[in-house]
Amino acid sequence: MIGVFAAISAAVAVAAGAFGAHGASGPQEAEWLRTGGLYQLIHAVAALAIMGVARGPAVTLLAGAAIFSVTLYAMAFGAPRWFGAITPIGGTLLIVGWLWAGWIYWRG
Repeated sequence: MIGVFAAISAAVAVAAGAFGAHGASGPQEAEWLRTGGLYQLIHAVAALAIMGVARGPAVTLLAGAAIFSVTLYAMAFGAPRWFGAITPIGGTLLIVGWLWAGWIYWRG
């Protein structure tokens, strides 16, 4: 199931990046879509790469990317700016996921 969510996440990231490049209403909105798409795509690919060895960190990366990116996408489509206060929760999960994966690989 992690693979399915990672693949969907990657598809959403590509769509967000494309919309940011071609259909965003302004430069700030385009930047939010670009940043969200980049982070979401990187972490979808990372989750696919590590899901066989580090299942927990893969899920954490996907959850963090979803929270981080969706809050940026929401603001790009008109959500209140206070959504930006939620974005760091996703970023924190991304950091935790990477550190957790590193710990698993370090332990062998």
